Amino acid sequence: MRIGIIGPIGSGKSLLSKKLSEYYQCALLEEPVEKNEYLPYFYNDKQTFAMLSQNAFYSSLFLMMWKTKELKNIVCDSTLFSNLVFTELLRLDGTMTAMEVALTYAIADEHLKRLPDVELHIVIVRKTEQLFDNVLKRGRAIEQNQHDYLTFHYANYYDVLTRIFKNYRVPEEKILWLPINDMNDPKEFSHIVDEIEKKYALLNQ
Repeated sequence: MRIGIIGPIGSGKSLLSKKLSEYYQCALLEEPVEKNEYLPYFYNDKQTFAMLSQNAFYSSLFLMMWKTKELKNIVCDSTLFSNLVFTELLRLDGTMTAMEVALTYAIADEHLKRLPDVELHIVIVRKTEQLFDNVLKRGRAIEQNQHDYLTFHYANYYDVLTRIFKNYRVPEEKILWLPINDMNDPKEFSHIVDEIEKKYALLNQ
């Protein structure tokens, strides 16, 4: 099983991917977002660093996925589709130009050709107030004073992701839209696993 976790900022992608990798006893691919040297520059000056940071994220994630492409069982806490959402949102809010977006998509398309498909895309669905609360709780300094950016991000994230799935013809049966409240609650985590198992059963019919 190759699982990709997708969700907006603060949705809990890292936590869910860790819990699932432990539950299924499989490899975990963690995108080192906090260690990316471009991220603080992006939050400080989005106009200048949007394209540079986006392609730095793609390159880093592609290399990690390339190194693990032979693994049959892995949970990825991000995917190239997940990163494309950020590119599209930056186009919509006017931060990235049409030329920059086109180049970023071209790079992503070449990357996608060289990687095995994710068997199941798990999309974490949360309410906006939950997302803001999670960002506040984790207390990353670079995410402070980003209310307007996050508000736009949350308002448009799921619509943009849906459009990207359609553009890349990702079958609906390979997408699990998963509403989550508290994945640390054993009952809720059990329900999450049940939903994943049901989805896999349908895929393997």
